[in-house]
Amino acid sequence: MRFHSFRKFAATVISLTAITAQAQLSIEITGAGANRIPVAIADFSGERIVAQALTSVIRADLDRSGLFRLIDTGVTSLDETSSIAYADWKGRGADALAAGSIASSGAAGDVSYEARFRLHDVQKQAVLGGQAYKGHAQQLRTMAHRISDMIYEKLTGESGIFSTRIAYIVKSTGRYELQIADADGMNAQTALASREPIISPIWSPDGKKLAYVSFEAKKPVVYVHSLITGQRHVAANFKGSNSAPAWSPDGNKLALVLTKDGGSQIYLANADGSGVARLASSSGIDTEPRFSPDGQFIYFTSDRGGSPQIYRIPVTGGEVQRVTYEGNYNVTPRLSPDGKSMAFIARANGRFQLSLMDLASKQTQILTDSVKDESPSFAPNGRMIIYATEIGGRGVLAAVSTDGRVKQKLSVQAADVREPAWGPYAK
Repeated sequence: MRFHSFRKFAATVISLTAITAQAQLSIEITGAGANRIPVAIADFSGERIVAQALTSVIRADLDRSGLFRLIDTGVTSLDETSSIAYADWKGRGADALAAGSIASSGAAGDVSYEARFRLHDVQKQAVLGGQAYKGHAQQLRTMAHRISDMIYEKLTGESGIFSTRIAYIVKSTGRYELQIADADGMNAQTALASREPIISPIWSPDGKKLAYVSFEAKKPVVYVHSLITGQRHVAANFKGSNSAPAWSPDGNKLALVLTKDGGSQIYLANADGSGVARLASSSGIDTEPRFSPDGQFIYFTSDRGGSPQIYRIPVTGGEVQRVTYEGNYNVTPRLSPDGKSMAFIARANGRFQLSLMDLASKQTQILTDSVKDESPSFAPNGRMIIYATEIGGRGVLAAVSTDGRVKQKLSVQAADVREPAWGPYAK
């Protein structure tokens, strides 16, 4: 038998305003949360083109989250020192107002920027916080994302994810690319290109490395790839298949699926590929391992009970516990960052759909209305899940909030996009 997820087997200022289209993910927002927070992002003061571009990134970040309703600010720019007419902004319907500036320094060819901003609580007529960020031209988008993150955190109480990154696979005619982009789909960079399939990318907990499976050796081999140096090493290249890598929360170990001893089974290894040891034995197919956030368990997919279901086992080995019971097809477990819920793919009425289970109550809800979902991955704050699906016969990425209200679609023109992995918080 083959599981649903097994089918995958067979830097300048211009980056703020105009990106080459073919490599970038375009995002379409198709849903929004209830009770959105009304917030005004005034035009930043400073060099006009740069200031407007910076402001537009911040507005786009907040709008894309589905948690904020942007208030029209008109054409007047405000900086972090401006006196705020709170009654005016309250009359416009704003609960919060962000104002700031962007300034440059240095000679041509070595220009650096400093962005400053302040966030105001309009209702309480008080300053909620402020910050300054410095960087070169190619870091302007990052600076904008960090401002968005702070606004998000101050207004929602949870960490923002705008400065995080996503990895994914782009398939075009005769070519596979492992790409990394900002969470908004911009600044896409190719980490690896190959004529052979690349699958199962997963970020190390520190965000400095990716593990993935490449078929460039005409068989599935697991690699660990440093995003800082571009160097990589083989983590598993045994006889047969080497697949489905997963990092332990401390980044020291990998869970792997190997067939070197016969069937598809789960092994643990050090991150450098040494110390390979079998975790459990099964007469069926065990695959798709994922560590729990506390590092105590490994969740995985197995057909040991007759149909594909999700199980878990202590990382030290021992008794295997079944997790899913409803339905006859549940695969690809992904634990939320707080360990309280689990995303997975369930088949019902011939549709493969992203589902979410509360692990304490075992209550499950279907989050999508699509038919070919796969490869879910949680954002590091646990609010959104990115996944792959198919629309019009073409692979696209989509994201949905854990309450199902906020929905996004991410696609690349004239290419299939698959295998998304949401990276950790930026260090």
